[in-house]
Amino acid sequence: MTRIDRREADQMRRFKITKYFQKYPAGSVLIETGNTKVICAASIQDGVPPFLRGNGIGWLNAEYSLLPSSTLTRSQREATRGRQNGRTQEIQRLIGRCLRSVMDFKALGERTITIDCDVIQADGGTRTASITGAFVALALALDTIYDPKKPFPLKDFLAAVSVGLSKENKPILDLCYDEDSTAVADMNIVMTGNGEFVEIQGTGEKHPFTHKQFSQMLSFAEKGIDELISYQKDILGNDLVWKIGRIP
Repeated sequence: MTRIDRREADQMRRFKITKYFQKYPAGSVLIETGNTKVICAASIQDGVPPFLRGNGIGWLNAEYSLLPSSTLTRSQREATRGRQNGRTQEIQRLIGRCLRSVMDFKALGERTITIDCDVIQADGGTRTASITGAFVALALALDTIYDPKKPFPLKDFLAAVSVGLSKENKPILDLCYDEDSTAVADMNIVMTGNGEFVEIQGTGEKHPFTHKQFSQMLSFAEKGIDELISYQKDILGNDLVWKIGRIP
């Protein structure tokens, strides 16, 4: 099997994270995976939603958007339509719940983190890139309010990747748009640095897949996520990496 960009079946696209891409958020990055590019920003505000007030714990929510010019055919700006579509709502809920899974909200205190993920160029894997990049932006933001007398508000690392079955019915890692659009099966996997699963989204789009194929796709995903988390650690640097999961 020859992939569109001649990668091996278990090979990631080239990825890159640029820290402090924006001036004003507490933490921000540009993440590039192949031709997909997403700006991820983390902003911190004092206070929490009404249902959490007085409990001494914080909260995190996420917003996601595709810029109109991010795709081959221009998409209408959602603000013009006056409402978000179902895909946008699903993805931002995914980003939020995945990041919340590794948060220590008691250590955060009564603060709210807002994650913004804006896709400026889409070529497959925008939701997985958003999660991977948003984690780095979140870590950078939390470092600005870190109290060494308390646990760091992040308990573990987090990254995500796509896997699937090609049109030849073979497992492949990190699908670009052309591969995704013709895939027999498509799956998004989110995992922690400890190798635990946070989310598995998978669909046999053209026909069902076997347990063996599922296991192969999971194996590819674990390999890709290991690479991404190793890169996250390199980007964040030792001074911040040692704080994640730290309990004083």
